[in-house]
Amino acid sequence: MLDSRPYDVIVVGAGHAGSEAAAAAARLGSRTLLVTMNLQTIGQMSCNPAMGGVAKGQIVREIDALGGLSGIVTDKTAVQFRMLNRSKGPAMWSPRAQSDRWRFAEEWRLQLEAMTNLDFLQDMAVDLLVVQDRIVGITTSMGQTVYGSAVVLTNGTFLNGVLHIGERQMGGGRAGEKAATGITERLVELGFASGRMKTGTPPRIDGRSLDYSKFEVQHGDENPSKFSYSETTQPLTKQRPCHIAYTSDYVHDLLREGFDRSPMFNGSIQGTGPRYCPSIEDKINRFADKDRHQLFVEPEGWNTVEVYVNGFSTSLPEDVQVKALRAIPGFEQAKFFRPGYAIEYDYFPPTQLGLTLETKLVENLFFAGQINGTTGYEEAAAQGLMAGINAHRKVHGAKPVVLDRSDAYIGVLIDDLVTKGTEEPYRMFTSRAEYRLLLRQDNADLRLTPKGRDWGMVDDVRWARMQEKVVRAASIRSVLDAAPALPAEVNALLESKGTSTIATKGRMAQLLTRPQLELADLLPFLELSDEDLADHEALLDAEIEIKYAGYIAKEMEHVGKLSRLEETPLPANLDYASFKALSMEARQKLAAVRPSTIGQASRVSGVSPADVSVLLVHLGR
Repeated sequence: MLDSRPYDVIVVGAGHAGSEAAAAAARLGSRTLLVTMNLQTIGQMSCNPAMGGVAKGQIVREIDALGGLSGIVTDKTAVQFRMLNRSKGPAMWSPRAQSDRWRFAEEWRLQLEAMTNLDFLQDMAVDLLVVQDRIVGITTSMGQTVYGSAVVLTNGTFLNGVLHIGERQMGGGRAGEKAATGITERLVELGFASGRMKTGTPPRIDGRSLDYSKFEVQHGDENPSKFSYSETTQPLTKQRPCHIAYTSDYVHDLLREGFDRSPMFNGSIQGTGPRYCPSIEDKINRFADKDRHQLFVEPEGWNTVEVYVNGFSTSLPEDVQVKALRAIPGFEQAKFFRPGYAIEYDYFPPTQLGLTLETKLVENLFFAGQINGTTGYEEAAAQGLMAGINAHRKVHGAKPVVLDRSDAYIGVLIDDLVTKGTEEPYRMFTSRAEYRLLLRQDNADLRLTPKGRDWGMVDDVRWARMQEKVVRAASIRSVLDAAPALPAEVNALLESKGTSTIATKGRMAQLLTRPQLELADLLPFLELSDEDLADHEALLDAEIEIKYAGYIAKEMEHVGKLSRLEETPLPANLDYASFKALSMEARQKLAAVRPSTIGQASRVSGVSPADVSVLLVHLGR
């Protein structure tokens, strides 16, 4: 039986968004309730058993830097770690970890159960209690009324979810789990606009039935790193390999045979699917000129034989899935644990939210995760973290907190959603961030831990560790600035690296700016302490700050120029319809989005620079 006292924050849903939201609110001191239909699936990896990747890895590091838990949970349950895009510049480096699916969910539950302010309830939220446009609680399917000062909805793919396999449809939010009903209908009744989206997942295969000799091996990094800046986790000392397989024209022909029974092509699915993570049938339809597609054969954990076939997401009939997959070298004898399927679900266009993720129609009601039209664990977790923090702050009378686009990928994510909206599942990419050289994965702690500290999310140990890194990185840069580069000592190295020699004495910091050289090449010429040499993060920070100093300074200058627009507030009740100098489209879009600043207004689709000038003139008057 629940405590009869009202909760400060109620979180509905216990996926990645809900887990981060509940953890944040509870850690900050709010009496928090986490409501989930199944306590056994807290933190479940519904799709691929991995965290991170291009831009997503930066988000996980940012969550960790702010005091969230996704990085710690990932480190403790990883089976492989890779830093992607190492051949490119540091702005593109993206960490990715293969996870043990069972252990990942277990670790999330253990982390949450350790929080004294957090209660759990296994039940389905079916109604929202709203009084005078303010949320006051929820009603559950078992007839319980639970009162709370704020509610965070993180319903994932469960809102009126429908699973599709070929011509068969069944209600469900995930394989083997029922859909959530009632919430969509209540939100629409309250005036919210809703839509439908779809996503998919590949078949799960018995690894004992595969011939791995026909696959390419993909090992983890030789010297793996980790996600969390905390010393509570350590890099992997052993790893499991992944493998790579390829489809063929013959496989594509077999798949096409089932297109007439595909829910994607016969009209059964109305929702929009993810552009950047298409199903295998969508790939061969959209990219008909490609004679093969890459598949990643990923282990589901340390001790299970279950395998995830990344890249073969499908909703085709089971017989077509089996026939096509078994035509791929290495899969000839493949045994299916579970076929692939598509899932269609309700979402709510995120332009109905403010930058804090609080809804505009109902006070103290927050949305986070796939309910906002995003796809991916990392995007969901980031929203959950910020919604949980802001729900706590709203309840306790503190100012809301918002990350700018120049602060974090999380800031880019939320600003994109709230300002531009999305009509297809939103996925983060480095190309979405205009300041990506500033928003690197290596400096997430330097960017965001001070903010997490101010918000109450970062403890003394984590804070001291970051400050130590700042001091050490500065010390290493000072050594590089002061250390002489003598022709007699360094020219042999320069020749071996294919760069020009020097004729006169210079500085090591100058040499480091050359693209052919890395800090590791110069270490024999530097007088660094054992502690400096052991701090790989501080060494990397010092190297990047020196090597890319000019580019970083340009981006910082650009941020400074635009900061006035970002900090210039717009009144919430501004009557845009009365602005005859604004274009008709701008009036309509601005009235719908209700941007909080001039900077945000400038990014609204349909708002031109001339429209921004009109707003600035009005504010000036």
